[in-house]
Amino acid sequence: MQLVASSAEPTIALVAGESSGDLLASRLLSGLRPELPGARMHGIGGQRMADYGFVSDWPMEKLAVRGLFEVVAHYREIKGIQIALRNQLLAEKPAVFIGVDAPDFNLGLESQLKQAGIPTMHYISPSIWAWRGGRIKKIAEAVSHMLVVFPFEEAIYKKAGIPVTYVGHPLAEVIPMEPDTAVARRALGLAPNAAVVAILPGSRMSELKYNSVAFVRAARLLVQRDPTLCFIAPMAGAAQQRYFAELIAQAGLQDVPIQVVAGQSHDAMAAADAVLVASGTASLEVALFKKPMVIAYKMMRASWHVMRHMGYQPWIGLPNILAQEFVVPELLQDAATPQALADALWRQLQDDANRRRLQARFTEMHHALLRNTAHDSARAVLQLIGH
Repeated sequence: MQLVASSAEPTIALVAGESSGDLLASRLLSGLRPELPGARMHGIGGQRMADYGFVSDWPMEKLAVRGLFEVVAHYREIKGIQIALRNQLLAEKPAVFIGVDAPDFNLGLESQLKQAGIPTMHYISPSIWAWRGGRIKKIAEAVSHMLVVFPFEEAIYKKAGIPVTYVGHPLAEVIPMEPDTAVARRALGLAPNAAVVAILPGSRMSELKYNSVAFVRAARLLVQRDPTLCFIAPMAGAAQQRYFAELIAQAGLQDVPIQVVAGQSHDAMAAADAVLVASGTASLEVALFKKPMVIAYKMMRASWHVMRHMGYQPWIGLPNILAQEFVVPELLQDAATPQALADALWRQLQDDANRRRLQARFTEMHHALLRNTAHDSARAVLQLIGH
């Protein structure tokens, strides 16, 4: 549904670069749309944003590329989109531009718009506390106001003199404090007493390319240990589902009994006894579902050789970063062999004491991240535009 802005209502421009950003932005829009029912909201986003009358001028999937060298391969197209959108917004002069995650795309755009007098907001901090901390200078130049989703981030921006609001993490509102495993299994057609492993190799095509085969080979090894195991792999969309099937067929892994479903990632997490998940927002979702997990990640080798030396912390998984310790295993690049992944998952499935410890730890984490995100983020936007 496309809404036409009235003369009294502002234009709000947003860019979200992938499915997790689409979710973040949709929570903001759920609070903002009732306050600005006639506002025009457009830019780049996904279906969740569209549910609130947002119009995407380019497909969101065009921006969903991860890894230094993978981005280079798509640089010309992505840069062309950025320039076209910049020119459109400079002419249009929206009341505010909100960049949702995707810092490599959004911060450069925000800088140019802010210089032209357009207020800019960035929703979800780049991981300056994990790597490339020098980016905070670029953020200060680009951003009129930051919205952060982790409690420790607020102090970082206040110290740097950047206006900031901690709004909690939208996922903490979306995901129930006590997930219902039985309901999720019924929704997926899984046996109530089955041992279930969810396989989440990522939502980006590049993540599927590098993670899928190792993840499914790990599943094959686990089936050899316990033929009764059930595996479920939710895919972010139809394109991802087709690509996953192609990768598995090319690797000769069609015999591995994995139920592939479109969407339903939250059902898969809720239904699971353990999860093999690519590092990223999905690992936080698994933690909020209070599930044992193994975090893994593979990427183009050239990108890995550059990026592995750039981190400030020993963790890359969000649950471990928030806990400030390895509460769940991380297996990266060459360490993420099918055998290592299978062994780590097996331990997560078998260790009941660990399961109870993780449930308690993740419940504490859930409470810490829980705020009225839609209300608080929308209020920050309205204050910024003086509405």
